[in-house]
Amino acid sequence: MKYKDTLNLGKTAFPMRGSLPKTEPERQKVWFEEDLYGQRLAQNEKKPHFNLHDGPPYANGNIHIGHALNKITKDIIVRYKNMSGFYAPYVPGWDTHGLPIEQQLTKAGHDRKAMPKSEWRNLAKDFALEQVAKQKKDFKRLGVMADWDHPYITLQPEFEAAQLRVFGEMAKKGYIFKGAKPVYWSWSSESALAEAEIEYHDLKSTSLFYANQVKDGKGVLDNDTYLVVWTTTPFTVTASRGVTVGPDFEYVVVKPEGSDKKYVVAKELLESIAPKFGWDDYEVLEEHKGSELENITAYHPWDKDATEVVMVGDHVTLDSGTGLVHTAPGFGEDDYNVSKPYGLEVIVTVDEKGMMTKNAGPDFEGRFYDDVTGTVITKLQDAGLFLAKESITHSYPFDWRTKKPIIWRAVPQWFASIDNFRQDILDQLDNVKFYPAWGQKRLHNMIAGRGDWVISRQRVWGVPLPIFYAEDGEAILDADIIEHVAKLVEKHGSNIWFEKEAKDLLPEGYTNVHSPNGIFKKEEDIMDVWFDSGSSWNGVMRQRPNLDYPADLYLEGSDQYRGWFNSSLITSVAVTGKAPYKNLLSQGFTLDGKGNKMSKSLGNTISPAEVGDQLGVEILRLWTITVDTSQDMPVSNEILKQVADSYRKIRNTMRFLLANTSDFDYAKDAVPFEDRQAHDKYATVLLNDLVKDLEDAYENYRFSDVFSKLINFINVDLSAFYLDVAKDVVYVDAPDSAERRSMQTVFYETVQALTKLMLPVLPHTAEEIWSYLPDDSTKFAYLQDMPEVRDLPGSEDIKEKWQTVFAIRSAANKALEEARSANLIGKNAEAALTLYLSDEQIATVDALGVNLTLVMMVSQLDIKKVADATADVKEYDGIKVEVEKARGGLSPRDRRYHEDLGVDPAFPELAGYEAKIVREYYPEAVEEGFEK
Repeated sequence: MKYKDTLNLGKTAFPMRGSLPKTEPERQKVWFEEDLYGQRLAQNEKKPHFNLHDGPPYANGNIHIGHALNKITKDIIVRYKNMSGFYAPYVPGWDTHGLPIEQQLTKAGHDRKAMPKSEWRNLAKDFALEQVAKQKKDFKRLGVMADWDHPYITLQPEFEAAQLRVFGEMAKKGYIFKGAKPVYWSWSSESALAEAEIEYHDLKSTSLFYANQVKDGKGVLDNDTYLVVWTTTPFTVTASRGVTVGPDFEYVVVKPEGSDKKYVVAKELLESIAPKFGWDDYEVLEEHKGSELENITAYHPWDKDATEVVMVGDHVTLDSGTGLVHTAPGFGEDDYNVSKPYGLEVIVTVDEKGMMTKNAGPDFEGRFYDDVTGTVITKLQDAGLFLAKESITHSYPFDWRTKKPIIWRAVPQWFASIDNFRQDILDQLDNVKFYPAWGQKRLHNMIAGRGDWVISRQRVWGVPLPIFYAEDGEAILDADIIEHVAKLVEKHGSNIWFEKEAKDLLPEGYTNVHSPNGIFKKEEDIMDVWFDSGSSWNGVMRQRPNLDYPADLYLEGSDQYRGWFNSSLITSVAVTGKAPYKNLLSQGFTLDGKGNKMSKSLGNTISPAEVGDQLGVEILRLWTITVDTSQDMPVSNEILKQVADSYRKIRNTMRFLLANTSDFDYAKDAVPFEDRQAHDKYATVLLNDLVKDLEDAYENYRFSDVFSKLINFINVDLSAFYLDVAKDVVYVDAPDSAERRSMQTVFYETVQALTKLMLPVLPHTAEEIWSYLPDDSTKFAYLQDMPEVRDLPGSEDIKEKWQTVFAIRSAANKALEEARSANLIGKNAEAALTLYLSDEQIATVDALGVNLTLVMMVSQLDIKKVADATADVKEYDGIKVEVEKARGGLSPRDRRYHEDLGVDPAFPELAGYEAKIVREYYPEAVEEGFEK
């Protein structure tokens, strides 16, 4: 027999490498075959509910890394909640209507205008469902546990009907109206856009300075005076109907030298703009407050039949321009709002495709709006009114799908009023807890500052606006009629709206005073897709018996403050008076390793599928908790490889714990806390603290804390101390000794607790570990509950006393390192230590009952009082330490030096205590002898 055969070298079949790309799909197959999701819910059926409501990703293309972050985080939360005393179902959803799918059909060669609308919509539905199936497969590969067989999809008839009922309730309360105010108009999509469909980019534009001659100065200005106007959208001069000034600003009338004209500009800007116009010298003739200029009229630059009115508005600034802002009520929200009280005509001179219309004049008709700047300048020059032009770069709204600039354009649209219940919405935010906390202010400001919501879209693929028009043009917004349509849609799907005539969609025989003959038309526009997803609180949470309203949590990217968080809040408060969520968690965006936004065109994107195939999705799941998701976060192949290193550390630590509990039966061999060795008690207390800290981090969605505390526990508390010390016990001591069983008890409790604590993040690995931990209650770790925080007597005192031990250990390690550098020793085991301690330190060590020789990992250790130290004993961090070469001989079994080596005649090579262990536990060695 060899010496190593008498060591308790742990054995486990748990592999060092997980082969994740291969084993994860195999494990997932078992989960789905055995309905692990359903098993866990059935087990929790009578427990309190926790409902995370899924924000629906858009069904178009394979998922990207942002989708993965989102769904994995949700899975972590739901798994944790199900393991910590809650019934937490998870119903995944998809957003399926809208322009992107129509664009995909067009790219595939389908012509929307060459087929019936219902046929086009069927193509869109088929495409959307194909995308849902594709993305569902991607999400399941991430290990996400959900009700995949019963998702919600916004094209489902029952969802559409619930959406129509939300619309009906809002209409009943007077929140739905039709108006012709300017809206974000995308000529590239030929549709109005909601604020959430806008993104801002820098745009280079030509700004113009020109003059409008006063028509009626109202006794304040002479008629030979000209208003110096500024615009950044030259094409809108065709629809100009006013000039806006700041009521409290000072304006001056100036006469440039050599000119027969007088001009009005803001006093504060005169000096900076005069050089632009070649006014080298000028005389200031008059000074007026902006409010004094109100209601003065001027001629349109070239349309002498049109009159422009001077108005006062708070949106005018002195940051740039002239202090007099060109105003076209049909082409801007501020323009429209300031013009409304003055009764100005709303003129629109651009069509839905961005082409100038007939009412713009023959010089402009049929031309693209952005191509007419030169013509505008020529007409101003011909009229002697042109002053200057300059190029400016400014932040400008773009269509987020087509990436083309938009225009403001007044067209008849359906709106949801925000003003009517804005304060109710804002008040509800006080009932919501935000993660991070700044989210509340962000959403508050967005609601406080947003205009009425444009909910109509000039498209086909979507939920119809359930509105009819009578013979006299009156719009019918009748709650009973809308409910009648909702029932039809619930039974047949929303395609019925496009397949049937108005009379077939109305109750049989329906007439009203506006259509006594029963002739009606139906609205052709569809609802904004944000109304679709924004109604999901009703279409999902209030329709399914196992879900609750309001939801406990909404979780999406930070862009959803102006998207889904926003639209859901508006519709929910409008209908029920309540916010649809109790807690709201937002995440930043994923960036590449250099901090750049990910983009297919830049080639810096990462495919979750490829990560799964190469590293395993566990690495992607672990990455999600290594980053601070409250802000934008980097991810790259290099970063994921670093995460894989952390994963290997976790895995190998668990392997060590499994290997060294392979001969341990917790039910029979466990040692009670009060009987454990001092180092084992301390490790138990640290594990208990970890349970408390990680569960607190999970509860408060601090996932990066879950990672940092878990890794710190493994690297510092276990690897750098406890497991390092442990080898001298679990390998060397007698298999059934009290010291070894004490340590194995802690090992077993640690591997059990860590498996459960890491399961929400690393479910594949946790289930694999669990299969090596015999447990009669279940074959799945996910069916276990989270470990409980234990009441360990004296734990705070234990931690405090151990700080004294670690201070002594730190000083000793410095002395040992110095001895190593001087070639006195090699490993710590070659040393004999003398520690000179204070009475208090000695009392602490004695009170703990700690084995300092084991903790210091030396062969011999002596403790003396500090007063006994001679002058030549060195001091380290206030503790005097003496290092000598270890005495005695080196045991081949434990690799320590022993002064009693060779005292047993039967085993001359072993230390006395080792000989005793061999004689008692390995009797066959007595007969066989040891291999020399």
